[in-house]
Amino acid sequence: MSFVTDYPAASPAVAIAHFQKLLSVETDCADVAVALKSGDQDFVLLHVIGSPEAYARQHVPGAIHLPHRQISAERMAEWPEDTVFVAYCAGPHCNGADQAALKIARLGRPVKIMIGGIMGWEDEGHGFATGSEPGSLLAIAAE
Repeated sequence: MSFVTDYPAASPAVAIAHFQKLLSVETDCADVAVALKSGDQDFVLLHVIGSPEAYARQHVPGAIHLPHRQISAERMAEWPEDTVFVAYCAGPHCNGADQAALKIARLGRPVKIMIGGIMGWEDEGHGFATGSEPGSLLAIAAE
């Protein structure tokens, strides 16, 4: 018996419930990139860490800079109630996206995190936008 099977695998029903729950709160860089490139963006992408200067140096195209500490009911009121938010931070070593997602969920809004964050986006070879605005989606159209 290997270390892998020291603990028996879950039943298919348990696995389905687990992964369905996981995918309801997470998305990945590839799926976000496809949505941005295809124009099928049905979510608001939030860059939830760093200073305005850090955001201006590098962010995922189309992302709005809203640090998790600035998330409030008043700020979320800028979007319709059923808006889905996708938060990202620096990467696996950062919990800014988790903090943002918790605040957004507590405000009664649907939310996911983009696993991998900036590091994952870069690792997958996607381009970044610069400047103080969300940036053009054209920055990733050439990929």
